[in-house]
Amino acid sequence: MARTRKPKTPPPDKPEEIVLEPFDEALSQRYLAYALSTITSRALPDVRDGLKPVHRRILYAMRQMKLNPAGGFKKSAKVVGEVMGNFHPHGDAAIYDAMVRLVQDFSVRVPLVDGQGNFGNIDGDNAAAMRYTESRLTAAAQLLLDGIDDDTVDFRETYDGEGREPVVLPAAFPNLLANGASGIAVGMATSIPPHNVAELIDASLHLIKTPKARTETLLKYVKGPDFPTGGVCIEDAASMEEAYATGRGGFRVRARWHMEDLGRGRYQVVVTEIPYQVQKSRLIEKIAELIQSKKMPAVADIRDESAEDIRLILEPRSGNIDAAVMMESVFKQTDLESRFSLNLNVLGADGAPRVMGLREVLQAYLDHRKEVLVRRTKFRLDKIARRLEILDGFLIAYLNLDEVIRIIRYEDEPKAELMKTFKLSDNQAEAILNMRLRSLRKLEEMEIKTEHKNLKAEQKALKALLKSDDAQWKKIADELREVRKIFDPKSDLGRRRTEIADAPDVDDVDLDVLVEKEPVTVVLSEKGWVRALKGHIEDASSVKYKDGDREGFVVPAMTNDRLMLFATNGKFYALDVASLPGGRGHGEPIRLMADIGNDDAVVAAFLYEGERKLLLASSSGHGFIAPEDDCVSNTRKGKQVLNIAAGAEAAVCRPVGAALGKRDMLAVVGDNKKFLVFPAAELPEMTRGKGVVLQKYQKGGLSDAKVFNAGDGLTWTDRSGRTQTIEDWKPYLGKRAQAGRIAPKGFPTSKKFGRDG
Repeated sequence: MARTRKPKTPPPDKPEEIVLEPFDEALSQRYLAYALSTITSRALPDVRDGLKPVHRRILYAMRQMKLNPAGGFKKSAKVVGEVMGNFHPHGDAAIYDAMVRLVQDFSVRVPLVDGQGNFGNIDGDNAAAMRYTESRLTAAAQLLLDGIDDDTVDFRETYDGEGREPVVLPAAFPNLLANGASGIAVGMATSIPPHNVAELIDASLHLIKTPKARTETLLKYVKGPDFPTGGVCIEDAASMEEAYATGRGGFRVRARWHMEDLGRGRYQVVVTEIPYQVQKSRLIEKIAELIQSKKMPAVADIRDESAEDIRLILEPRSGNIDAAVMMESVFKQTDLESRFSLNLNVLGADGAPRVMGLREVLQAYLDHRKEVLVRRTKFRLDKIARRLEILDGFLIAYLNLDEVIRIIRYEDEPKAELMKTFKLSDNQAEAILNMRLRSLRKLEEMEIKTEHKNLKAEQKALKALLKSDDAQWKKIADELREVRKIFDPKSDLGRRRTEIADAPDVDDVDLDVLVEKEPVTVVLSEKGWVRALKGHIEDASSVKYKDGDREGFVVPAMTNDRLMLFATNGKFYALDVASLPGGRGHGEPIRLMADIGNDDAVVAAFLYEGERKLLLASSSGHGFIAPEDDCVSNTRKGKQVLNIAAGAEAAVCRPVGAALGKRDMLAVVGDNKKFLVFPAAELPEMTRGKGVVLQKYQKGGLSDAKVFNAGDGLTWTDRSGRTQTIEDWKPYLGKRAQAGRIAPKGFPTSKKFGRDG
């Protein structure tokens, strides 16, 4: 029996190579690669054409599809599919969103895609689905693509290696500043407002003429941002100059409005332009909400009468209120005034991100245009050289026509014989063999000679252009002037839409007239519920509170007053009395209006008067005098004035008048009921700090303190609300930071002087 052979077992697969690497290094390397990809391929535009890769790919793909301005539209879904399949391997929604923005004339200053259908509106409504809308390129987009077939820019392989795409577009106008850009990458962001193309070209022409021009000079041409939605830019000239010089800053933009007289002392304000990137519907909702909550007392109503153009109507509550004054309050409280930041963080020609100023951006664009010109000229010279070579061959053929015909008819290898006989190149011989019989007429020979002569002249001019730097810049300037005609300031596309005006002097506007002056009583409960009752209440005991709550502070006020709160955390908070909730119910928690911590409580509540001094002290026994004007907070976060030691809290805040006199004394009482009196002049005046020691304690801390005049005597309020006076306070006189003596008979067991001081 034959022995069967055992099948050979295949060799084991070679195990994958495992590289041991510290986790933090591996993570940092991979995250760095992701960050660089985000910065260079998604978020930041190129300084040369002002486009991000997705926008560049959209325009190039539409050109490949022959969607020219004079041609027909095609479905946006087809364009998105072409971009996604050939150039941009990302989601279709992201590509369509980018394309929609290029269509919206309220998003970009110079639309690059012409849309047909619903592409959204300034109210914030989204565009229709891509299967419904249609698109094609605009004339401005053609300017960006003009010359791309003339080897003016570099190309690279697409993501799948099956095609090629441009690294940058030739860009016949400075699109970066014209349309602006915004984006957030890893660790960096960009924010560039749109500008007027004609002004940018004028500045570029000046920069060609004067390469070392200062930003101040360029701003004589570039007046400032030119937003597609118009408005009024009120940033002062010094701030704008600094922003454009450094590449970082911002611009305050206001809505454009005018007043319409309705007769009989009545008027209405009409808003016709709103700030850039502000959604009209949300703006109206915000204003209506402020009117309803009585936080905008000067405005009675708002309505939207917009059709194709914006028309918002603001009705004043009273015809006696000046329209400009009313609008100041509206600008202060709403997005009818907004701030657009400037962060000129872009990718340079070397692909590295950096922040540039206005002059650097324009110079980078001009350098790009010079490179485009040089490459286009060389490309044209190569074409001319190849054509002249062919024409030289044709001329030789015409001069020796009979011999050429004989060689073609009788020779076995006519091409080789032509090259040998007349010393022709391969291209020349091939062109002669491909010549049609109708081209042998005399007229054709004359046309060839004319073309040869013209090409020789063009070749000479182009070679001279390449040799002269001045000639190149003159050519670039001429091209820019031709482009400027398309964006003529007198045309609808080229006219400036955003007005540049001086910043208003807010101090000259009396905003108090916006609030109807009425008496109210501010009630703040012990648990922090606040409300404003109509009128001045004489009997505070009649005010009702929630179960388990009781009176905290009762402050008679007027609706145009400002309420100051001092909390145990040492912070001051300021609230407009007019913005406080009404007297219905038990009010609202004070913590909804000011960021007072849950563990903090209100120590003092009083009306702001200004130019007064405040006595501040903490339970640790430290204190000082602070100017009232330096304690006002403009934000709900409050303003830290008294620094609190660990384990202590703010305990005292009392007004002490405009200034301390020689006879003003400070009385301090501790939890141990010990009294101490010393001259108030020993307290320093500070805007913020911990203060100096007022009284020392072995146990407990400071309970209360007040300033009094030596001649008037020391007073306090007893349990019944009666004022008690001690004229003989001198036994308690001592030096600051002493322990003091036991308080006099009759002093309240609460160890408080009461709120009369």
